[in-house]
Amino acid sequence: MNTNRDLNYRLYIQHEEKFHRTSFDREMSHYHAVSSGDTEQVKRNFEERIRHNYADGKGVLSDNSIQNVRYHFVIAVAMTSRLCILNGMNHDVAYTLSDIYIRKADKSNSADEIVEMLGEMFVDFSERMREIKKNNATSIHIRKCIDFIYEHLSEKLTVVIAAEHLGLDPTYLSKLFMKETGTSFRQFIINTKISVAKNMIIDSDLSFLDISLSLGFSSQSAFIFDFKKITGDTPSNFRKKYNSI
Repeated sequence: MNTNRDLNYRLYIQHEEKFHRTSFDREMSHYHAVSSGDTEQVKRNFEERIRHNYADGKGVLSDNSIQNVRYHFVIAVAMTSRLCILNGMNHDVAYTLSDIYIRKADKSNSADEIVEMLGEMFVDFSERMREIKKNNATSIHIRKCIDFIYEHLSEKLTVVIAAEHLGLDPTYLSKLFMKETGTSFRQFIINTKISVAKNMIIDSDLSFLDISLSLGFSSQSAFIFDFKKITGDTPSNFRKKYNSI
């Protein structure tokens, strides 16, 4: 089947209608938030970018509006499940969960209901991925510690503060954290904050000062230093790359 004629025609129509698809990297930043267990960012993405603007940047897969949303839902579930598998979710669990949501969407006769189900699906997968991250740590202390970190990511956390919350000796917690996660308490926090910061840079117009303050960095320069150390790029260059796509 030769699709060149249809392809050229559709590209021409999209150009005339000034239709712009959501960039690949912007779309993937959301799936990264889901597969990394960043539930708070997932919820923000859904509220700010998806729920009320679901059709923006998406192609028409069916002339039937409900079926069109349903097809996009299936694509989103497929992407989500596979990225979560790559990040540690059991493939039977991921695929079965995917089947459950697709069957739910198949029974729905409302586009709005399917969109709301999409938000539910994203949060479900992201919460499960967070649990996987915690369960990779064998002790209840480290699982509780990781929860504490996620819940207080905007604050200036130290191992002393976490240890006090958990009722543990700071030195003991520090050694246990390194043993079970393979990284230091401080580095785990920095890695997590930079992961969240990448999503914030892509998905918002917040200044780097605001981002650094919202994530509890001691200063903007400290944020920029850690960002470049981990990503190999400055926040400014990172944003320029995505804004140019």
